Amino acid sequence: MSALTYDGMAMVGRQLRRVRNNPGLAILTQVMPINMLLFFGYVFGSALAMPGGEYRSFLVPGLLAATAAGGIMTGMFQAAQDTHRGVMVRFRTMPVSRSAVPLGQAVADLVVTAAGTVPLLLVGLAVGWRVEGSAPEALGAVGLLLLFRFACTWIGILLGLLTRSEEAAGQLGAATFVLPLLSNAYIPTGNLAGWLRTTAEWNPISAVTTALRDLFGNAPVPEGAAWPVAHPVAGSLAWCALLIAVCAPLAVRRYARGEG
Repeated sequence: MSALTYDGMAMVGRQLRRVRNNPGLAILTQVMPINMLLFFGYVFGSALAMPGGEYRSFLVPGLLAATAAGGIMTGMFQAAQDTHRGVMVRFRTMPVSRSAVPLGQAVADLVVTAAGTVPLLLVGLAVGWRVEGSAPEALGAVGLLLLFRFACTWIGILLGLLTRSEEAAGQLGAATFVLPLLSNAYIPTGNLAGWLRTTAEWNPISAVTTALRDLFGNAPVPEGAAWPVAHPVAGSLAWCALLIAVCAPLAVRRYARGEG
């Protein structure tokens, strides 16, 4: 077993114990999407042109993508907390692979997200959402969702290591709530103003949301959209690859360098 694998597994175990010892935060992050599904599904659904049931089917993939994007906030807060409290300094004095610490955090977050997605899917089924596509397509949608969460977590880890402050990470993390609002997660973008529609469609969340809707069979790919939304699976994979390729090496390098 390589040093990276051994140290990475140890870091994953540490992060999972961290979640177990702070169940309130884990419960809150799982309850919020369910509350939003119930609120948006029954309040916004009655205000939009599409019937309420159809809107809830439209909404569930958007909430899944928005929840995955929440990896930015959780990754940033945990990395900033460890840096602020000196945990990262202690790890750097130990014979631990430099890549293992941020990688362990990202993988542990992926495990927690995979488990936490189940309640949201069950509530979605309860309010009328259905998987209309094939089983392989549905599995592909879940895999794409987890890949996007993994990419977003690396963004958060990098930002957390750069801020080094729990307060700053908390404030910046709260600002990420705006990102799903500037996408097609909650509403169609076809009727938005030209510049706003372009901004929304080049938002990675829009590509992932459209890919999930397409793979789950909940809504067709919109016509005349920007390339990432017009080719949602390819666009989502491209965004994920780009985010991981940029943020993961920078996060590892930042961790290895320390505060200097």
